[in-house]
Amino acid sequence: MTLKRRVRPAAVAGSFYPAGGAELAATVDGLLTAATVHQSRSARGRLRALVVPHAGYAYSGPVAATAYAELRSVASQFRRVVIIGPAHRVLLRGVAVTSADELETPLGPVLVDGAARAAAVQIPGVIVDDGAHALEHSIEVQLPFLRRVAPNLPVLPLVVGAAPRAVVEGVLEQLWDDATLVIVSTDLSHYLDYATARATDARTAAHVVAEDADAIGDHDACGAYGLRPLLDVARARELRVDQLDLRSSGDTAGPHDRVVGYGAFAVEGAA
Repeated sequence: MTLKRRVRPAAVAGSFYPAGGAELAATVDGLLTAATVHQSRSARGRLRALVVPHAGYAYSGPVAATAYAELRSVASQFRRVVIIGPAHRVLLRGVAVTSADELETPLGPVLVDGAARAAAVQIPGVIVDDGAHALEHSIEVQLPFLRRVAPNLPVLPLVVGAAPRAVVEGVLEQLWDDATLVIVSTDLSHYLDYATARATDARTAAHVVAEDADAIGDHDACGAYGLRPLLDVARARELRVDQLDLRSSGDTAGPHDRVVGYGAFAVEGAA
């Protein structure tokens, strides 16, 4: 008897990104083609993690694509992806995994790494909570990019609420090995005017590159509860952070009076 696989349905297809498979593939491929890769991957060390924004593709898609363009040529080096995104829809005090076996996208399903999930739930503060995942866009918007650049990689999606830094660090210490890519999903400042946001985000980006987690406040990045632990562990492992892109919705598809900031960063180590 074959057990029915549990599926987390797509929640924001048709709003944050196109719902049709052909249109979505063309959109993602177009964003990746237009993305700027500043140096060859071989010249910059081994890719270990990415920091990527999570708004609608019209707004943050060009910035996200600069991160995923880095993965395109080295996806075969990895066997799984851990995606850490903030909780926008539910009140969450820890870290939530999903019970789903796969995540639905218009480009086909993304498999959930069951072994990684089993390891994660052994860490105090990590729970199974499908409600935290049901409507959360911060992880979902990453999946079409992964389907286009690394279609065979399973993922472990982690929704992070107001979790102690040690909980997320514990997950990273347990799961972040040489064959695991970590993706932290976060936008930067929210609803400032264009000039103020640009200055604010530049300061935040400098703190990210310096791996100065303590300097990043909750209002500097909506995914700060995932970003700060990533920077702590990266610093402890003597990894380097490179800024790939830094823009706002005022640069892509929105007005200048209330913008949202977007940054893309790569965490790298020795080859």
